[in-house]
Amino acid sequence: METSVVVADGLHNAFTDLVAWRGSLWLVYVASPSHFASPKSRLVLLRSSDAREWQELARLGGSGEDIRDPKLAVIHDRLTLFALLNRSFDPLPYKTVRADSGDGQDWSPLVAAGPEGWLFGKPKTADEKTWYVPAHHLQKGRAALLRSSDGLHWEMLSSFCPAEKADETAIEFQPGGSLLAATRLEAGGGLTGSPRAGSLLSMSTPPYTSWTEAARSPVTRLDGPALFPALGGCYAVGRFQPRLADPFGRQGSIFSRKRTSLFKADASGLTWLADLPSAGDTAYAGVASWNGGWAISYYTSDPRRDGSWIMGMLRPTRIQVTRLSSSELVNITPQEGK
Repeated sequence: METSVVVADGLHNAFTDLVAWRGSLWLVYVASPSHFASPKSRLVLLRSSDAREWQELARLGGSGEDIRDPKLAVIHDRLTLFALLNRSFDPLPYKTVRADSGDGQDWSPLVAAGPEGWLFGKPKTADEKTWYVPAHHLQKGRAALLRSSDGLHWEMLSSFCPAEKADETAIEFQPGGSLLAATRLEAGGGLTGSPRAGSLLSMSTPPYTSWTEAARSPVTRLDGPALFPALGGCYAVGRFQPRLADPFGRQGSIFSRKRTSLFKADASGLTWLADLPSAGDTAYAGVASWNGGWAISYYTSDPRRDGSWIMGMLRPTRIQVTRLSSSELVNITPQEGK
């Protein structure tokens, strides 16, 4: 694996996503003074032809509100951007907004997307005709799946997750057309985390109107989950806490050290594979198929200083991209029980 720094300009740069489109990689992230809410936050869009050198093409603001958690999709050959608006200092986003572009430079105005209160993850399609997006609702504590044929109008198909305070969710298509979902479970955790926190793996078959709970993984609370297909299976990238401890280091504790890590994901749960160069405030990855392998974007505090998550939230963070080949992925040995 080869990792390069894309942005390190003294701001708190975070919440990335990545797509391949028209022969280039397109990366979006949030530039802000800190991890917490700021009307100065901006979505920044970059383009690269080699995953090493990047050109800034656009910046979008939240019209005086905090904007965060951007996701990219290519819908009918238009680059489409979804993001969340937030008014709370300790972020509790309340609305999904969207914009689209034919060239990555000129964007339509940001407008509301989806049913009220539902916060979109990353849309995906299996046929370039119908797009599906996972969403979560902070007040309801549930996750859901929505469907659209144009990226503008979305209908609710199904909702899932029990009462453990479902949060961010990612989906990926499986062989045969089923969907695998990975959901971050808060489980009532506060600043010191929760012993019940983790990740929920759920399965659905067409037409995706119901879900089956497949597994609850204690391996990590997969904050900012990203799922991607590879080598005939499914993999995940997200936040990992390498050490659990009572009473201040339970799963999700802000006082613990964090990593951006790679996992195998299936109906049996999550298996830790490897850490990417990361520390402090980190994760929220984007993954795109690229040159026979994958490019993985994410944010991190300086990896040379292995501080706690809370310290990383208050300090500058950088955007990094790791390039992963098929042979490298094949040779990663699963670490059971990591």
